[in-house]
Amino acid sequence: MQFPESWLREFCNPPLSSEALAETLTMGGFEVEERRPAAPPFTQVVVGEIKEAVQHPNADRLRVCQVDVGGEALLHIVCGAPNARAGIKVPCALVGAELPPGEDGKPFRIKLGKLRGVESQGMLCSARELGLSEDHGGLLELPATLLPGEDVRAALQLDDVVLTIKLTPNLAHGLSVYGIARELSALTGAPLVTPEIPAVPPQLDDTLPVRVEASDLCGRFSGRIVRGVNTAAATPAWMVERLARCGQRSVTALVDISNYVMFEYGQPSHIFDLDRIHGGLAVRWGRAGEQLKLLNGNTVTLDDTVGVIADEREVESLAGIMGGDATAVSDDTKSIYIEAAFWWPEAVQGRSRRFNFST
Repeated sequence: MQFPESWLREFCNPPLSSEALAETLTMGGFEVEERRPAAPPFTQVVVGEIKEAVQHPNADRLRVCQVDVGGEALLHIVCGAPNARAGIKVPCALVGAELPPGEDGKPFRIKLGKLRGVESQGMLCSARELGLSEDHGGLLELPATLLPGEDVRAALQLDDVVLTIKLTPNLAHGLSVYGIARELSALTGAPLVTPEIPAVPPQLDDTLPVRVEASDLCGRFSGRIVRGVNTAAATPAWMVERLARCGQRSVTALVDISNYVMFEYGQPSHIFDLDRIHGGLAVRWGRAGEQLKLLNGNTVTLDDTVGVIADEREVESLAGIMGGDATAVSDDTKSIYIEAAFWWPEAVQGRSRRFNFST
């Protein structure tokens, strides 16, 4: 289980240093295997807003950007990133900045220089150049709410600490940030903050018929139809960053929201494309010879020891483990069915290992 310490402290914030907090969890049976900073050290990197980006006079792949970093004058910075354009906010390393070491192991210092005859007064940065990820396909685009000149480390909470906890099989209640917070509250006496989650009243009368045919597989099955979703909506930057610090890459807004809830509260969910479901759903044990193509591209052969969710035509999901490709959401999805269920531990234990993958 990997998560940022700042997220844990939103639920339980004892008056302990980061080191003491990790020691307390370890002594309580939740072994902290690793404590590491959310980002490697770097200096003098601020929020820059690109006011103008024009073609470099002597290079097809370079642009000359005018960048607001909160000072009296704009900086002239030459940039080769494909997404360098006016209106976005990005990390800007000022002259004198020191970036994380490159492949040679030496810190990279930013100096005043010229690129193809044009002076460059700094450097606009990708996520990889700041050591935040391996993504170097373009500049790291920052939230529009940040102000030019803000220190990037403070703005993105890059001095946060990422904790990795080794959990034994009897501590599955610790597979969420809230679950760890409950333990921390019990260990320290610090209050546990439990946010109110008001019920969202349905806006539709639509329902999807579901039959739970195997009560020894599923103890509770819940679902809701949502229509008119926008699959092109962008996941908020703060959510993308939190997921990244949990070791989870951003996929799409729908998938990211599902993953976020799982990391926060330990409740897995699955999102079906409603229009790809034929009839209703049945929660049952598999049948010998049935096959299912999973979201990871693997096709598995089932039997009566594996739980499934099936519609009137075929199996659509491996119960409690992974959804199927046939009902996966896509760019064309307009309506979804969100499923959140409780699967009896004995009914799902060891099944993913049997198929040689984990989720």
